[in-house]
Amino acid sequence: MKIARHLIAAAALAAAASPAFADASTEAFVEDNANEVLESLNDPSLSRDERTALFSRYMDEFADIEAVSRFVIGKYANRFTPEEFERFQAAFKKYALAVYENELDAYRGNEVIVEGSTDRTPRDSIVDTKIPRADGQEMSVRWRVLKRNDGYQVVDVALNVNGNLIWLAIEQQAQFLSLLDRTNGSVDALINRIERMTRDVVAGRR
Repeated sequence: MKIARHLIAAAALAAAASPAFADASTEAFVEDNANEVLESLNDPSLSRDERTALFSRYMDEFADIEAVSRFVIGKYANRFTPEEFERFQAAFKKYALAVYENELDAYRGNEVIVEGSTDRTPRDSIVDTKIPRADGQEMSVRWRVLKRNDGYQVVDVALNVNGNLIWLAIEQQAQFLSLLDRTNGSVDALINRIERMTRDVVAGRR
């Protein structure tokens, strides 16, 4: 990947007044880099484990896992000890990668196509894409992109999960904070929950 890419989480999207079309370079950033990630699932010479490892390496470049991890636990990011945060982050990374791989795997061999985009601010854009399949099905994916210095960062992704377009980082934050509030901030309870979620995702892979 040629441009610095980070997937950090963002707060819930606020309505923007008079949105305008995003610039072509923002759309090109999403199209080029999203296709590169998708292509990592499409090498027929790779085993399932090898493909997962390759996908994970691309997502490590694409994603700032520490920033995402801090966002999804909100105030608890400053309450966990360094050891607790490290344990949580390791579990969360496995879950996040499993979710993205699982949702995108059915569309490997296909192309991410930009459908349009809007600027929320001069440096904050939403890019709408689709991934069509030969059988006529398609996945809608929205990307929130911030312009930072001389490059771009994807700060959240909305996938069409079971017919609903869900902003993943925001959805995860709501679930994790609810659990932490109920368990007095128990890192063990959170990690156990995330590990169960990861097993469910892996078991349900197509």
